Amino acid sequence: MSTHILISGASIAGPALAHWLHRFGFQATVVERSPGLRPGGQAVDIRGVAKEVVRRMGLDGQVRAACTDTDGISLVTRNNRRIGSMRSDMFDGDGLIAEIEILRGDLSEVFHAPTKDTAEYLFDDRIESLREDASGVEVRFASGLERRFGLVVGADGLHSGLRALVFGPESDYVAHLGHYLAFFTVPNRLELDRWALGYGDPGRTAAIRSIHDNRDAMAFLGFRSPQLDYDYRDVEGQKAVLRERFAGMAWEVPWLLEQLDAAPDFFFDSCSQVHLESWSSGRVALLGDAAFCPSPLSGQGTSLALVGAYVLAGELAAAGGDHTAAFPAYQRRLAHFVAANQKIGRDNAANTAPNSRLGVALQALAMVALPHLPGKNMIMRRVMRAVNELDLPDYSHLAVA
Repeated sequence: MSTHILISGASIAGPALAHWLHRFGFQATVVERSPGLRPGGQAVDIRGVAKEVVRRMGLDGQVRAACTDTDGISLVTRNNRRIGSMRSDMFDGDGLIAEIEILRGDLSEVFHAPTKDTAEYLFDDRIESLREDASGVEVRFASGLERRFGLVVGADGLHSGLRALVFGPESDYVAHLGHYLAFFTVPNRLELDRWALGYGDPGRTAAIRSIHDNRDAMAFLGFRSPQLDYDYRDVEGQKAVLRERFAGMAWEVPWLLEQLDAAPDFFFDSCSQVHLESWSSGRVALLGDAAFCPSPLSGQGTSLALVGAYVLAGELAAAGGDHTAAFPAYQRRLAHFVAANQKIGRDNAANTAPNSRLGVALQALAMVALPHLPGKNMIMRRVMRAVNELDLPDYSHLAVA
């Protein structure tokens, strides 16, 4: 197949799509506005049918080797007394702490490595404009480069620049779920051994987990809030928001706030979902968070991106590169799966960081009780149905590489 496909975004969805496009005989170019792969980032999970996608990629061993190997999480008091715990091997490895959990930057490396010689990567650049005609898309990049492609795919995240160019402003499609969160690397001063600790106050939560074979730790800060007016690229402004919102919180939080300026990989964003009537327009399609972000509170953003990349490439192969057939089939295949996992995000948003001390206490009680309940409780049964609620199509007969 001769169709040359441009992918915007080289985090996770983009390289995963490049992998599958090569497998099915397409040529791929990936453009990324950062000067290189971005390191660190939050711990992301691979659950349910996404595990099978990774296996079909032939990368299961590499992914598992790069995992954080977090064995579980405990809720603690302000003095680090553990009051409830949950292990990662509960619920078939698809629970609160997933069996396959990996730093976003490390997972990006895993998917980039086998594609760097089969796909073209353009770092430190981005799509500035595009013009579609009957046979392709003329693309102008911010660098001034002009190229022609058969199709264009936006895999550039919640704040997708390609989506804004083709579908309109972010405010038309992004729904705020009432939470903000931040992740950043800190020293492992608590000497955590493949474990995570979490602490809650009304309306805000904090957590620390060990990473990199316990050499470092990843900090998490999250809080409830109506939508804030801030620049998502203004890092210093985001740190100021955190210092204001977490002032006076106990536990390790004062120390965590002191580490903000030294963190090499600070990340801050809203917990939001993306809802589009169509994930494609003409020769342009969207993938992953750009198309159907379920929010970090779902724990399913990475899994949806991986499954989406597999199905999008497979449907393009099945249609012989005809986007008019492949793009609608891609959305039909995934629509129910996406809806079920976005519901997890909305449900978790309603229950995360309760606003009252009673709510915080009840949440802790639930953590204490859950491991001792017979079988799987109703909430976890619903989650496990959602993460597995797709019969993965078999496209292996279409592979050429």
